[in-house]
Amino acid sequence: MTLPIHFQQRRAFLSLSLTLLGVCSTTLSAQAKPHVQVWKSPSCGCCKAWVEHMQTEGFSVTSHNVEDTLPIRDNAGIPKSMGSCHTAIVGGFAIEGHVPAREVRRLLGETAAFKSKVVGLTVPAMPVGSPGMEQGSRRDPFNVILILKNNTSRIYQAYF
Repeated sequence: MTLPIHFQQRRAFLSLSLTLLGVCSTTLSAQAKPHVQVWKSPSCGCCKAWVEHMQTEGFSVTSHNVEDTLPIRDNAGIPKSMGSCHTAIVGGFAIEGHVPAREVRRLLGETAAFKSKVVGLTVPAMPVGSPGMEQGSRRDPFNVILILKNNTSRIYQAYF
């Protein structure tokens, strides 16, 4: 049975529309997946767990195993007092330690005027309960610190 011409045109249009929708959603999801470069010790399990956290949260991650992250941290502008076990770069921002993906995403979404003043985010030390530092149900309070280019910092988000 041959369909009338207007049904054939509608089917072709619907097929083309669905194809374009698939292409657009693939492009959007690729754009929505920020890329993270992380420098970490090859033997550090908590760093690996943080990388997995970021991947689970929709980030694309490339890991670089290095023996000493201090030069990376210094180059990224993270003060020594705010260091942790790994350093990452995403969207031009330094991310130090076990920063939750939620706060990284929030930083990436801030206004351009705000972002121009920012070095990045850090969770100093290695607080239990932060992403990658899970130990059962124990959750220690910690702060995500915003590091600014004027050598100041402030609490960006508190976790209790």
